[in-house]
Formats: sequence, C-alpha cells, structure tokens
Amino acid sequence: MSNSSIDSLQNETRVFPPSPEFAANSVADAGLYARAAENRLEFWAEQARDLHWHKPFTETLDWSNPPFATWFADGQINVAYNCLDRHVLAGNGDRVAFHWEGEPGDTRTVTYAELTAEVKKVANVLLSLGIEQGDRVAIYLPVIPEAVIAMLAVARIGAVHSVVFGGFSAESIRSRVDDASAKLVITADGGWRKGKVFPLKAAVDDALSAPGSSVEHVLVVKRGENAVDWTDGRDLWWHDQVEAAEPEHEAEAFDAENPLFILYTSGTTGKPKGILHTSGGYLTQAAFTHKNVFDLHPETDVYWCTADVGWITGHSYVVYGPLANGATQVLYEGTPDTPHPGRWWEIIEKYKVSIFYTAPTAIRSFMKLGRQIPQKFDLSSLRLLGSVGEPINPEAWIWYRDVIGAGTTPIVDTWWQTETGAIMISALPGITGAKPGSAQVPMPGIKIDILSEDGTRVDPPHGGLLVVSEPWPSMLRGIWGDPDRYQETYWSKFSAIEGNKYFAGDGAHVDADGDIWLLGRVDDVMNVSGHRLSTAEIESALVANPIVAEAAVVGAADEATGQAVVAFVILKSNQADAQTADEASALLRAHVAKTIGAIARPREIFIVAELPKTRSGKIMRRLLQDVAEGREIGDTTTLADTSVMQIISDRLK
Repeated sequence: MSNSSIDSLQNETRVFPPSPEFAANSVADAGLYARAAENRLEFWAEQARDLHWHKPFTETLDWSNPPFATWFADGQINVAYNCLDRHVLAGNGDRVAFHWEGEPGDTRTVTYAELTAEVKKVANVLLSLGIEQGDRVAIYLPVIPEAVIAMLAVARIGAVHSVVFGGFSAESIRSRVDDASAKLVITADGGWRKGKVFPLKAAVDDALSAPGSSVEHVLVVKRGENAVDWTDGRDLWWHDQVEAAEPEHEAEAFDAENPLFILYTSGTTGKPKGILHTSGGYLTQAAFTHKNVFDLHPETDVYWCTADVGWITGHSYVVYGPLANGATQVLYEGTPDTPHPGRWWEIIEKYKVSIFYTAPTAIRSFMKLGRQIPQKFDLSSLRLLGSVGEPINPEAWIWYRDVIGAGTTPIVDTWWQTETGAIMISALPGITGAKPGSAQVPMPGIKIDILSEDGTRVDPPHGGLLVVSEPWPSMLRGIWGDPDRYQETYWSKFSAIEGNKYFAGDGAHVDADGDIWLLGRVDDVMNVSGHRLSTAEIESALVANPIVAEAAVVGAADEATGQAVVAFVILKSNQADAQTADEASALLRAHVAKTIGAIARPREIFIVAELPKTRSGKIMRRLLQDVAEGREIGDTTTLADTSVMQIISDRLK
C-alpha cells in the first residue's frame, strides 16, 4: 500500500481496554500467547485434547508434503458425538441447544437431548438410503433446525456434506451437486423470507433435470406448505422417513482426516471451487476460537451468530464451534427487517442474547435507519459483540459499541475465510484493548506475516499482502478433486520463499502498535497512477462523512490513470432531500481528497437509494464495476433484491 492510502487508518489511536470486571471473568488468559509461542504444536495438541477422541492421537502435524497437511492423523474422532452425545452424557441434556425463531413468528426450543435424538434418527435415515462414509450429501435448506440436524447426521455417519445457500439458483445447485457427485439432496418445500415463502424444491428439481445426475434421492422437509412436484422413487418426505427410523445410533470413530464438508466459494467463474475441510483439526480450531474469542460461558450465555448455515460462518460459528462447546444459541430464519426493522433487537430482548456476531454490512444498514429503532428495545443482556465478513470501518465500530453495546461492550472484529475454516485474527476480549476498525492480533498458535510483492517482510507502520506462514489445524485440505488448482490458487504466489506461505488474497497493513488492519481483497485494491488504493479505505472515508449512510467503491478502467475510483453512496435519510445529488457528490469528492489524499479523489460519485447485496449481506461490487465501466450487468441471481441493479442502471442512464 502507498503511505497515502493508509494514513487515515494509522490516525486511529482510540483503544478500549476490557473493564476490570470483564477481564477478571475472562475465559481466555494472557498465558495462551506465551504457551503457543513456546511450543506451537503442543499448544494445538492441548486444544485438541479438550475434545473427545475415540482413539487418542500421537502425532500432531505432518507437514512433510506441503502444502498438503494432516493434523492429529492417527487419532479417531466423531464430530457429531463431540457436538451432541458427550454433553448429554455429562448431564447437560436439558440445556437448550437452540431457541429457533421462524420469520412468521413460529418458534421451537430444542435441548441437547432432543437434538441428539433427532440426529440419531436422521443418521439412520441416511444409512437406509444407502449413504455411507465418504459419500457426499447436498443440503439446500432455510435456517431451520433441520438444517443443523442434517449437517450433524451426515457428519455422524462419516459422510461429507455440501451445504448450498438457500438463496442460490438452480444452476448453482447443479454445478455443486455435479462437482461433488452428491448421492442425496436434502431440501424443503419452501422457506420464509421477507414475508413470502420462497420455493426451494422447485430449484432442486430444475437442477436435477439434466440426464446423468448422481443424485439418487431427494429428502424434503415440510416447512412452507408449498405445493411441490413429486418424483416417485426419488423424492421422500423428511417427516415420514424420520418417523419410521430407528431411534438408536452409535457414533462410530473416524480418522481425524476424514472429510467433513465441501463448501463452494461464491463469485468464482468457471468450474466451482469446492473448499475441503476435514474433521479433527477443523473441530479443534473452531471450538477453541469460539470459546476464547467470544468469551463463552456455556452455563449462562445465550449466543447468536446471524449467519446462514450456507456460509462458512454458519458452519463454524453456528453449528460446529458452538455445539462442540455446549452453547445455547438463537437460530433465526428470516431477515433483519421483517416484519419490522427492529426484528433483530426484538429477538435479542426476547431471548436475552449475551453474545451477538454479525456483519459490518448489517451494522451500517442499521446506522442508516437510525439509533431510535434499537433504542426501543432492551439490549442490556449483551456483553460481547462480534463482527465478521469484511473490514469494519471505525465509524460503524463506534456506532455498534455505543448504540448496541451501550458504550461499554467489547467488540471482537474477526478476520478469517472459508479456506481458513476458523478465526485467524481477532482481539481476545478479556485481554486485548480493542481498536476501532482493526482486526488486531493473530490468534495464539497462528503465524501471520505481511509481505511486499517480492516476499520481503513489511515492518510497522506499512502495508502489503497478508500471508499465513505456518500450517494451522482448520486449514483447508484442498480444492475438491483439483490439487493442482489448490496449489496454484493459494500457495504459488510466494512459492519461491522458503517455508510455503499461504496467500490469503487480502491486503493488510500493520500499524505502529503492531495491530493488523485488513484492507479487503487484493482485487479490491485499485492501482491509480501507480498508487495502490484500498476500496475499504475509501469507503471508510466516505462513511465517516456525516451525510453518508453507506458506500461501495470500485475501480473502473481509465485511459489516463489505469484505474479510477468510482463510488456509489447512500445518503442518510435526513440528508436525501437536503441537497442535490451533484452537490452531495462534489462535497464527498472533496472530503475523500482531504481525508486520504488527492490521488484517492473519486472520479465519479453516484448517489443511489440501495446497493446490490447478496442475501447474506455482502455488497456485489463486481456488478457496480459493470455499471462503472459501462458493461452489461452480469449475473444478479444471488442478490437479495434483483431489481436493485436495474434501478441503479436506469437512474445513471
């Protein structure tokens, strides 16, 4: 990064230490860092031993064939047993696993004993359908208890799940089912979203319509009361099969490197990229990070991660990490604004949520609506807030702390990826003084470096490319069926450097205190007249202006400068009529130039009413880039509202 690009981040010097009371009761202790530094592998072995091993491991890491790692490979474990049976056997069967809230307001409370009983029956259903160890099962469900039950049942029998986000198209389902050669699809007749029931089975039927599909059965959960087409012999009702299933199932031991799941990364072109995770190492790091980053006290906390189970955050921090730790959770089917914009805060008040983990995009959308909405609800149960998915700008961080966290609640800003499997960089809330906008420090046992393009280490206070320098337990084990692509995508950039470094694809800088600031994907870093500028940096500058609610920045091809900065901005509701779009645009261009430097001044700023977002809340910047460069708009099927791009396009014309 050029120095001008990171100046404003370096100017962030506010630090919020944990209160003495929080620190005194913290799950994590400062000694974690020292123990991990003294003997990294023994540290991870120590964390793994907190799990139940059917056969204890004797070897922690085999890194003899990099970049292919094995962790705890001679040990045997059952992931579902660790999430279920062991809690019941320890006398915690009556503890609530999930308070589930459907979007229309229907609810279910599921204890660990009830969840274990359901998973055992579904495991027997899968076995009766011919699913065996290593077989792949695609899951395409809304956020309902059956989604979690299905994942755990697949894991229990040693099969491999591939969860497809419930908002994806038939084509997305088809490509994932085909790539994984799935034998079974688990879906529902429908799922609630924004007050409507969206058809799910119809998309599955479309996906499986081509000849030669590997799928033998489709198991259908009755959720939305939708009429569905039925293929006799292939299609089966979930409730019929579960009702008829045997209630007992003994969890079998599987090798620690037995594949657990394949998760396809979105937004890729060509053949889908199936990220493969295995069992022992993944569960070790998911459980350790969940317990320590979120300061989990399972006897008293109510934890809520708002992610859909179709994303890695839902895998690691809704299903596997929390359940391995015996947490009580909230699970919510719908959107944050249905049937009213205070829905999330209403749920926090209802269930007395104490730990809340969500995305910066959601936080900024709440900022846009105004603090008066959350202030209608009692949020006093909250004692820890988390952020995930993209860099959070300091203004949103402070709003989150002040408005949602009553000005006292610690915030953990977590950096990790589908590929890393679990959190890699985060404050530990009882130990670290939190700095707004910074992910801060690597987790104990994780080795992070920031390198220049030529592979030399970047010292504070400078920026470069983020790499993971040592293998970690929850690392991806490859791209399904494509080891060459795995090596090329993640390990080739710095292959000439001794030690095999994983390149995360993200830019970062380290400040004078040694804290790490994520600057977004390298492909979200623009090269303007030879200066590397971060889109996240410019977005943060825009949102810092009091008239701006939300902003997205892209780099557009420019004959003079190579790339030019183009911004799409939503004004706060009380500002929308106060000035013309041209006036607001001119004001904000000058503001960015003053905040970051003239080199970052946007060529154009478009004032818009909405930004194109996926159903998980991520801004689809590639679609904005299509507009900025005058191209035909690309695939919009994963957007929560497909009309947004048409509205933007029409308005700009």
